[in-house]
Amino acid sequence: MPIRPARRITDTSPKNFGMFAKAVGMSGDLIHLELGMPAEDTPQHIKDATIASLQAGDVHYSDLQGLPELRSALAEKLRNQNKLDVAADNVLITNGLTQGSFAAFMAFLDDGDEALLLAPYYPQHIGKAELAGAKVTIAPLDARNGFSINRALIEPHITPSTRVIALINPCNPTGRVYTRAELQIIADLAQEHDLLVISDEVYEEIIYGETHISIASLPGMKERTISMFAFTKAYAMDGWRLGYVVADAALMGPLMKITTNEVTHVNTFIQHGALAAVTGDASVLAGMVARDRARRDLVVGRLNQMPGVTCAPVEGTIYAFPNIAATGLSAQTCADRLLEETGVVVEAGSFYGDAGEGHLRVCFGCAEIDVLTDAMDRMQRFFNAL
Repeated sequence: MPIRPARRITDTSPKNFGMFAKAVGMSGDLIHLELGMPAEDTPQHIKDATIASLQAGDVHYSDLQGLPELRSALAEKLRNQNKLDVAADNVLITNGLTQGSFAAFMAFLDDGDEALLLAPYYPQHIGKAELAGAKVTIAPLDARNGFSINRALIEPHITPSTRVIALINPCNPTGRVYTRAELQIIADLAQEHDLLVISDEVYEEIIYGETHISIASLPGMKERTISMFAFTKAYAMDGWRLGYVVADAALMGPLMKITTNEVTHVNTFIQHGALAAVTGDASVLAGMVARDRARRDLVVGRLNQMPGVTCAPVEGTIYAFPNIAATGLSAQTCADRLLEETGVVVEAGSFYGDAGEGHLRVCFGCAEIDVLTDAMDRMQRFFNAL
């Protein structure tokens, strides 16, 4: 008789890897623009600090919440940059933002609770909420209004069972950086309906002239927000699996009950690399963002030259979210045909929920300019031929 898996496994939606899964194993000259994997290498000073820490013998157990010196440096950054009133004890180092969000959902959702996602949403949030026993509900934002946060589109999906609302700012996949007025709508709803906000801010550094605002900095939100950050995108440290969660003291205990049971604590010596990232020369980060801006300008400009395609300005992140509805193709059909006929791998907007239908997500931050130019040439020929 086969061993029966836990109900939390059988009742959870399978994780879907979208177009990446379709492209794996395919032969030919493929250009991968579907994964949010930075094209940049991790800056050398971060590697050097990590190597030095390893050679110095920082190979044993350390603080369960994260190295105190790293948490202190992050608290200073959060006070100065994010305008959050926090100390080192409000910071928890995690294995990437992925573990941070998993801990947040597990610590604050029970069976029968509801977690509200704004669509287009980040698909990984669905499985995490379901593993916690919760039901996921969706509030679709309006593409015609730039996927802006609109109270009338969100509040009807809040029920007495809603406990959590998940926010991604800057937003993957739309590239929006939400304004203070938009964030205030979420803050008002959270306070009026007694909700916890789980705020994914992994792209906070990758913005192009906009101002990133942490929702926890708004009045009344410090006590009901779990803010999540990572070194993944801005510092090109995706393979390092290093992030951090920021939360009020009353929220930190439940979070740590999950993380200490799950992994004890994050790898000790790589935290010294993170410390070098936070305290190092800011021009290194600025240079990486400037190169992402150049990639963005190329891709958005070229997409807007293609028949049947319009692409809104990308305010933040490393993704363009072009509208291809005028072609008459569904998002998935368009993505499939681009893969099959051009070798360019992009994600269907419908992968991020029904609100993303009629769009593609094109990652411009994962390739160099010459590769992006080749991809845009191939896509141009495809749309010209439709």
